[in-house]
Amino acid sequence: MRFAIIALLILYFGPLLAQFAVYAASDPQAHWSRADRSQVGLAPDPAKEKAAVVQIYAARAYRWRGVFAVHTWLAIKGENAVNYTRYDVIGWGRALRTGIGQPDSRWVGNEPMVLFEARGDAAAAMIPKIKAAVAKYPHGGRGAYTLWPGPNSNSFIAAIAREVPGLKVALPPIAIGKDYAPDWLSVMETPSNTGWQISFAGYAGLGIGSVEGIELHILGQTLGIDFLRPAVKLPGLGRLGLSRSPVL
Repeated sequence: MRFAIIALLILYFGPLLAQFAVYAASDPQAHWSRADRSQVGLAPDPAKEKAAVVQIYAARAYRWRGVFAVHTWLAIKGENAVNYTRYDVIGWGRALRTGIGQPDSRWVGNEPMVLFEARGDAAAAMIPKIKAAVAKYPHGGRGAYTLWPGPNSNSFIAAIAREVPGLKVALPPIAIGKDYAPDWLSVMETPSNTGWQISFAGYAGLGIGSVEGIELHILGQTLGIDFLRPAVKLPGLGRLGLSRSPVL
């Protein structure tokens, strides 16, 4: 038992300390008002891609928060639409924001990655369900955002994914808030809808699913193993091993 506890502490705090060392050695990020928000070319150009598109993105959070967390967001484009609609949950003013424009911009200087993508008929079938799920999201009002343990941007994406079974997204291990639940004890589907998890209000929990693998949730961070696409999931460092294709 003592060995197991020591191993767990090392696996939990070791990666966090390593990621913090990387952050401390990096050049300071620009003030958020001057941060790079340019596009990175991950979103299909609506002028060329006429099919419907659904994408979910993640990028490291701003400054020291990026050691522990990512910000995630969702973008959709209907068939023949000339613009994307982007949904973000942020920590000031009204939590849920809807915007028009390109979805693949850097998040306060940090480069995004695509967590999920669907195009064509599959995306077109999802879009009405996504809009309905966004409309009934219960934590989108002013003052509804809570950085830890949630509800936050990652709680939003997880909630929408649970409402739309085709959104089989694997949220990053450092997506603090993805396991948030309003009750002290909740049994619910994993965000990918491929398994089940127990959540103690987002502070701790356990989950298993074919997309997520086996996960232990501690204070918003994840320790886990993905057996189908061999990888380990560690606090701070994220997923190490084979990457999971984001394309449906």
